Amino acid sequence: MQTKEKVILHSDVNNFFASVECSTRPQLLDKPVAVTGNPLKRTGIILAKNEIAKKYGVKTGQVIGEAKALCPALVCLPPHYSLYEEISKELHGIYLQYTNFVEPLGLDECWLDVTESLKYLKKTGKEIADEIRSKIKAQFNFTVSVGVSFSKLFAKLASDMRKPDFTTVISKQNFKQLTYNMPLNSIVGIGRRLEKKFSAIDIKTIGDFVKLEDDYLNNLMGINGINLKQDLLGERNVNVADYYTYPPPKSVGNGTTLIKDILSRNDIKKVIYFLAEKISFRLKKHNLESECISITIKDKNLKKAHVSQKIQKTSSLKDIAEHALTLCDKIWKYNYTVRAIRIRCSQLSSSKYKQLSFFDEKKDFSDVAMLINEKYGKIELASNTTSFINKSSHPQE
Repeated sequence: MQTKEKVILHSDVNNFFASVECSTRPQLLDKPVAVTGNPLKRTGIILAKNEIAKKYGVKTGQVIGEAKALCPALVCLPPHYSLYEEISKELHGIYLQYTNFVEPLGLDECWLDVTESLKYLKKTGKEIADEIRSKIKAQFNFTVSVGVSFSKLFAKLASDMRKPDFTTVISKQNFKQLTYNMPLNSIVGIGRRLEKKFSAIDIKTIGDFVKLEDDYLNNLMGINGINLKQDLLGERNVNVADYYTYPPPKSVGNGTTLIKDILSRNDIKKVIYFLAEKISFRLKKHNLESECISITIKDKNLKKAHVSQKIQKTSSLKDIAEHALTLCDKIWKYNYTVRAIRIRCSQLSSSKYKQLSFFDEKKDFSDVAMLINEKYGKIELASNTTSFINKSSHPQE
């Protein structure tokens, strides 16, 4: 029995951060705009830019000074992450009008499986994509590019092919013709390290990649390489997740670039507790525990040190902080100043909710603080009140 061909959309907001800023400030719509880090906190790079700034040569990741040299009129704005998250949820609401199978990829991208929706909507995948683009433009005054294809991978490739504000269709009949000449780094998951390895053996396009032997790919990338080849040959199709039963994160982490370099163990300990509090809060919010912790430290010369370790299941602030500090002691001799720290908890599993008690001597009292924070708003733990921590630390899942 032949399996019905799926119809998958990939919707990608064009220049998301900058688009949100411009749409909420109409006076900026005809100006070159960039969302940037804070130069005073040494995170002064371009995080996003609008189409006008892009025409001047402004690029994501560029130092603000370089961008200003290319575009002296560039309007630089700080990021407003809570606003971006709010807009992202509203976008999800539009997508959910068409299907429950909506899978976010970051704040600004989503896959939609509209296969079962075609019949009752009496529309094609392209017609749904065009309708979504029109709704978003009317409601938010910014644009999205949408890819339509038979798989998640090719829908993503399609949305990247024509920007801004286009619908691009890649079908089962023309996917090789349209994509096999594209650079290998067009694929999500092929980063600089892998691209460099493949380039060294003259594998530079998607078409070159699919010609590789399975054994070679397995040695280089493991099962991920085999799966990617099957995806690119159109032989495998990964399901779009149900929005309402979306799987929990595989890891939870936080990192921060410090406002000023620090050296002492006591100062590093304060940063670790600051990050561990955020991680612990998110683990408990999702009812998760971790069995592996890692810490990455970057010095003033951007040299990194990293280590991971298996631990007993926990979501406790104290446990996470103390494990991270122990790992830090293993890799850091406290003779170089620290510029950035990141902690990550992985190998997550569900935990049962437990009644908290103020009178349990063994209880981690951060559990109680977490519930108070959740109900009455954020309170700062005394160990986190430091002058060198960038309070807008970077969450990762």
